[in-house]
Parts: sequence; structure tokens; C-alpha cells
Amino acid sequence: MRKLTTILTLFAITTSQVYCQNAKKEKEAVLKVMKSYKEALQNLTTEGTYELFASDSEVFESGGVEGSYAHYIEHHLGPELEHFKKFDFSDYQIDVEVDLPYAFTTETYIYTIVLNPNDKGEGRTIKKKGVATSILKRVDGKWQIIKTHSSSRNAK
Repeated sequence: MRKLTTILTLFAITTSQVYCQNAKKEKEAVLKVMKSYKEALQNLTTEGTYELFASDSEVFESGGVEGSYAHYIEHHLGPELEHFKKFDFSDYQIDVEVDLPYAFTTETYIYTIVLNPNDKGEGRTIKKKGVATSILKRVDGKWQIIKTHSSSRNAK
């Protein structure tokens, strides 16, 4: 009986260590996806972002249904980025929870957008406090965003 208890205890310790290492690795992979998307926006590009999203992804923004990520880029964010001189995130925090094959993220931040100068040479600045939640799914060993929702309000 004592041998069985010892074996079961050792098994539990070993598998929990492997699980913790695996969970940490998966969390880091999710963070990399989210960081890549944020960095692309800050660089005013959508280049390299399509593979971060599933083809049947859904994007929701401030009470609106934007459709798939491809539709969102073509009809909303892509044209907007052309009018931005600068797009920066500050006070950025992210929380990640992995529950294979899914991961759930919550991001909070302040974003500042400086618009390109108008015909009078003035570029307006927009500053908002934002929050975003995303669901990612691990498919074929790769994390992809399947749903994302963001909203914002005036920063104080």
C-alpha cells in the first residue's frame, strides 16, 4: 500500500510539473500573438496580421459587428490606418488564461491616435481608454484569434 501511495504521489508531482511547463509555454505563445497584433497597429500596418486570425474569425468593436478579420481590415481598420500619423498604446496590461484548446485574453490600455494633418496642417489627437477581450484557439499547433471585442471611452 505504501509503494502504491509513493508511486501515485510521484506521478502527480511529475505530471503537475509537466503541465505547469506546458501551460507556461502555451501562455507565452498566446502573448506573442497578441503582441504581434498590437505592434502591427502601432506600426500602422496590417502586414503579417492575417495569420493571427482564423479565417472565420469574428470582430466586434464598440457595439458593432464588424464581421471577419479580413472584412474588418478591408472595410474599417485598413482605411482608418491610412489617416493615422501615429497610433500608440500606453498603460498596457494583458491577462491570459489558457484552457486548451482555447485561450482567453483581457487587455486594458490607453490608446493615442494622432491623425494626419488636414489641409490646414493640423493633426487632431484622439486619446481613449480601451479594453479588449479575445478568444484564441489552438489549431494545428498554432494559436489564432477566433473572436475579439474591443470598446473604448474618453480617457481622463
